[in-house]
Amino acid sequence: MIKDIFFEYEYQIIWTTVVVVGLLLLRLGLKQSAKRIAKRDELNFARTRLIFKYINVLVSFIALFSLLLIWGVEVHELTLIFSSVFAVIGIGLFAVWSILSNITSGVIMFFSFPYKIGDKIKIHDKDSPIDNVIIEDIKAFQLHLRTDKGELVTYPNNLFLQKPVTLLKKDALLERDENIDR
Repeated sequence: MIKDIFFEYEYQIIWTTVVVVGLLLLRLGLKQSAKRIAKRDELNFARTRLIFKYINVLVSFIALFSLLLIWGVEVHELTLIFSSVFAVIGIGLFAVWSILSNITSGVIMFFSFPYKIGDKIKIHDKDSPIDNVIIEDIKAFQLHLRTDKGELVTYPNNLFLQKPVTLLKKDALLERDENIDR
């Protein structure tokens, strides 16, 4: 019985195994690369975990698409399903495009961001300049900045990439914490 099922779906089972193993290796490779970049650039582990989530979503999407093709879903049916789903998602995201923009900015900031948690910066925004703030945390949607008065300022990632920023002092958070301990 099981032997008959295996021989009937031999092609699909073999290719499913190949795809699953290949995608697990791809996921492992992408995560190792992200971990290496995070270690090299001394990035916060919370930011690295966020990139891991994005990698998992990407690999899951590729796996779903590949497995549906292997198990006999026709390409034109698959494109119809995915285009319909993406149309609905696209309309939903268009209404809240800034969320997608902030997530994309967060990914860009993970791979190429000259500032680290603890740096003291100044944001040159003509409408509301932000001076002498310490980067306390970098989240998926916004930066958490701490003023000299102890106030928490959240600043959207996409705006941070659009505004000129001046580095005032490296590792000011460390220095501040040392002064508090004294």
